[in-house]
Amino acid sequence: MAVSGEAPIVIKKVKKVVGGGHHGGAWKVAYADFVTAMMAFFLLMWLLNSTSPEQKQGIADYFAPASISSTTSGSGGILGGTSLGDDGAKADGKMSVVEQMAPEAPDHTNKDGQSSTTASLDSASEEALRDALAKKEQDSFASAAQSLRQSLQEMPELAELSKQIMIDQTPEGLRIQLIDQEGRSMFKENSKEPNDRAKILLRAVAKIITQLPNRVTVSGHTSANALGRKSDSDWSLSATRADAARLVLRNAGVNDDRIYQVSGKANSEPLYADDPTLAGNRRISIVLLREKPVLPDGL
Repeated sequence: MAVSGEAPIVIKKVKKVVGGGHHGGAWKVAYADFVTAMMAFFLLMWLLNSTSPEQKQGIADYFAPASISSTTSGSGGILGGTSLGDDGAKADGKMSVVEQMAPEAPDHTNKDGQSSTTASLDSASEEALRDALAKKEQDSFASAAQSLRQSLQEMPELAELSKQIMIDQTPEGLRIQLIDQEGRSMFKENSKEPNDRAKILLRAVAKIITQLPNRVTVSGHTSANALGRKSDSDWSLSATRADAARLVLRNAGVNDDRIYQVSGKANSEPLYADDPTLAGNRRISIVLLREKPVLPDGL
């Protein structure tokens, strides 16, 4: 009991609360588990991308050994099996395992002693190679045509003559045709010698031909007369004009070995079939032939 006149003594007890505030360090444990799980996940993804199919099969076999067989019967369950047949734990505790192997494919051989499977693979490889070579040749033709068109636009002396050249691709190959226009002929009437305009065009074409290894054909064409009639002299005239064009190509750098054929077709193949008298039917046609691809000896 306090003495009168003295202040009372007060005792204050402070109760500490454990686990309040930031919830202690439990979140660190959860975060560490999360990071570990993510590391394991990305490690698994890396393994799946970096291992071969054989390695994946080996890992699968390791975690699923051959001594454990997967079955849909009750013998593999916890209760020991409730199968009504001879197999299962109710019979004698054994289970027969039937392993059925896929039958081997019969090995058919051809007259050369080569199996049909190998022959089909070789045929597929040869076809793929032919397609690749054909595409490469197609791209080369497209590039050559673009180069010729560009040179006609860039050179002033050829810009006026660009309308007298037609370039297209046919089943035979890349076809370049030098055609006459009204008032702009490449040969004088009934003459086999090309004029200066035709020589300029032929030299431009020769620059493109020398960039490719393909063989070349040159053919001459004439038009029908004003009455639509055909003349016997057109055959020799178209042939001599085609040969004159060949000489210009040779002098411009095209090797004679590249020339496969020179022919005169008169007016048998008019460019404008509805009107064989048009000037455009008189032309020199130069074709870079599609070559049969040379395959390796193994195919």
